[in-house]
Amino acid sequence: MANTIETYHVPVLLKESVDGLNVHPEGIYVDVTFGGGGHSREILSRTDATCHLFSFDQDEDAERNILDKYGPGKFTFVRSNFRYLANWMRYYGIDGIDGLIADLGVSSHHLDDEDRGFSFRFNSPLDMRMNKRAGKTAADILNEYDEEKLADILYMYGELRNSRRIAAAIAKARGKSRIATTQDLLDAVSSVMNREREKKELAKLFQALRIEVNHEMDALREMLASATELLKPGGRLSVITYHSLEDRIVKNVMKTGNPEGKAKKDFYGRTECPFTLVNNKVITPSEDEQAQNPRSRSAKLRIAEKIGSKLTS
Repeated sequence: MANTIETYHVPVLLKESVDGLNVHPEGIYVDVTFGGGGHSREILSRTDATCHLFSFDQDEDAERNILDKYGPGKFTFVRSNFRYLANWMRYYGIDGIDGLIADLGVSSHHLDDEDRGFSFRFNSPLDMRMNKRAGKTAADILNEYDEEKLADILYMYGELRNSRRIAAAIAKARGKSRIATTQDLLDAVSSVMNREREKKELAKLFQALRIEVNHEMDALREMLASATELLKPGGRLSVITYHSLEDRIVKNVMKTGNPEGKAKKDFYGRTECPFTLVNNKVITPSEDEQAQNPRSRSAKLRIAEKIGSKLTS
């Protein structure tokens, strides 16, 4: 499916998330989920020639949206998983950043691509890799993981209460023939889906597989740890989440400094955390945005500031 830069991915909470960065014209910023470049363009529109933005995306499709017009002095595209943020910043000689933005989850481009297997709307090969150059596909996982491990993944990443029944149905189906396409998977699990909640359960099933294929939770933890170290005092972390698993990790890091949410106390019993919350209550899209962009309906924006002296322009 062909996409223009404008239709590749519609950015969610665009103004709110970039406002949250408190952009100053000469800063160094990172967009770890470049996609169609919407958030990156908005950041660059608020800066001057001395600013530099590093934008990450591991998907080769996103590379077509590179912001060439800004030139090498202002913008650098990094085709890599954001879990390697610290390595790439070291490579470019960057030891501190003024802000980082992340729009997590699957992009509208991936959901609309009929050839990648991210959506059950299309009959396509079960790939689901963000980086098509490496790693197991969703089909590999469905056919190679033992039934117990498959059930655990569906429960942990899809929060499916009937994960064991679904895993058993998949194991039975693959015993007859390899599950290779989205339709193969739908046929395999149709008998164990709750008819009243079928679309929601299928969405959770596909979410669980996508998370496992791309190691999303591990990558998120590593990226947030690197961001915590790289952010300068007063630097901002602006993160949009779409499901409870990733939101819990982001919330814990912002409130306690670690993904597990285990608060560390100093000698006087005060909680030690590298961040202070900018918004105590999550920011959600307006009704108008939700109507125009259905993907935004589950979005939550959290913003935190690195503790220390404030940045100045």
